[in-house]
Amino acid sequence: MKALLASAATLVLAGAAHAAGEKIGTVDTAFQWIGRDHDIIVEAYDDPAVQGVTCYVSRARVGGIKGTLGLAEDRAEASIACRQVGPISIPAPLKQQEEVFSERMSILFKRLRIVRMVDAPRNTLVYLTYSEKLIDGSPQNSVTAVPVDRATAIPLRK
Repeated sequence: MKALLASAATLVLAGAAHAAGEKIGTVDTAFQWIGRDHDIIVEAYDDPAVQGVTCYVSRARVGGIKGTLGLAEDRAEASIACRQVGPISIPAPLKQQEEVFSERMSILFKRLRIVRMVDAPRNTLVYLTYSEKLIDGSPQNSVTAVPVDRATAIPLRK
């Protein structure tokens, strides 16, 4: 029974790593005659393994006909800010470094990725966002950190 529950939890977490963010809002940056305008979208991603931490990611989206149809390739730039939004609880040990979210940014190759790293000596969770292309990765990235109260040790997988 425990093995079945563990397998189910793993599948849920694996699925969560590829879940889309919750749209918080958008700001138009350029008018387009046909299709949606170019814009910046802000989305919230709750860390699936750390209760009480939410990451806010902003990124540009291409509008026009291609953008409206989902055929445009968005720019490989994003900004991230992760914050404690409630009591932090870590029910299971974390990997030292783990991808926690991934979302497609173009119809073919580009993905937005968010990786969580544990800075154990400082009891801090570090989140990195970057865009990756299958052929040519991007150095564009953004990093943020969420310090965890020293009374709550961050459990690590061995």
